[in-house]
Amino acid sequence: MSDSDEALLDRPIWSALTTSQKHLAEGGPRALRYPVDMTPFADMVDLSAASFAALGELMLPSQVVALFTPEPVDVPAGFRVVIAESGEQMIGSPADCPLRDAEVVTLGKADVPAMTALTTLTKPGPFAARTHELGTFLGIRAGGELVAMTGERMKPGKFVEMTAVCVHPDYRGRGYAQALLAAVARRIEARGEIPFLHVFSSNTSAIALYERQGMRIRRRLHVTAFMKE
Repeated sequence: MSDSDEALLDRPIWSALTTSQKHLAEGGPRALRYPVDMTPFADMVDLSAASFAALGELMLPSQVVALFTPEPVDVPAGFRVVIAESGEQMIGSPADCPLRDAEVVTLGKADVPAMTALTTLTKPGPFAARTHELGTFLGIRAGGELVAMTGERMKPGKFVEMTAVCVHPDYRGRGYAQALLAAVARRIEARGEIPFLHVFSSNTSAIALYERQGMRIRRRLHVTAFMKE
């Protein structure tokens, strides 16, 4: 893996929407976004006023878009920031974590209500009606209820982001998150691709978990979410 390959991860949203997921891209040469019912992620070719204007044309007043950028984003007049935080971008192959008391299953369209309920409870990040279409999602059920899941989201080049790492509070401490991360990563690697993920810098417990599994922090990114006023 060359440094030039990894450079795609410096602007993962733009890179994904101009490479492996360009078929999903909405917008034009200055601004691109995913379909609203998949994820609020968007990016621009640069942070100029012209690019912000182009992005604004893709937004309704009530819609929030989120950017992952190497530099802080100075949002111009006409937009209101709702989140401005830093996140760690981590890359690597999570170690396998065998389960003794549960089975990993593949999730699909019929599971969307349960997936939405779990992400609403645990708040791992945005999850919409069609997020599951971005890649494979795996889960663990207990008593017929979905209690843990993880899946794939952004795909910049040969890199695939693991996302929606969440476990119901009543089922934490059983290794479910580790097992699902490893299972998703094995599927990514079987396709000749490389797993990575994002986690807020403030989530030190998750960062420590991912490091114990063998992932490393590649760089810090700025996460900026805003809406059009």
